[in-house]
Amino acid sequence: MVTEPSILAQAQDAAYAVAFARIENHYFTHAGFFRPDQLLEDVDKIRHIPAVIVHGQYDMCCPVRNAYDLSAAWPEAELHVVLAGHAATEPAIAAALIAATDRFAAVTAR
Repeated sequence: MVTEPSILAQAQDAAYAVAFARIENHYFTHAGFFRPDQLLEDVDKIRHIPAVIVHGQYDMCCPVRNAYDLSAAWPEAELHVVLAGHAATEPAIAAALIAATDRFAAVTAR
């Protein structure tokens, strides 16, 4: 795991740490404001949107099974399971996200 020094420095700021924890816990407490299985059940509402699903194989917060289930329900979306954990700052996740957004940018620039 690669830890970004700027993220560590930011987390040392008590005001930032408390704000981050409050926001994250607010969403956890309310299940992200989703009902159980809502994304899978309502995928038809977003099926028309081009999408890339990027998930870390070793993500301990969000099981990789979730990404496979979403991909099965939304086969139009591309699934990339990469050798990483949870954070977008991990090199494999960042690379996959950048590649996806670069492709989307190229399509919209036409």
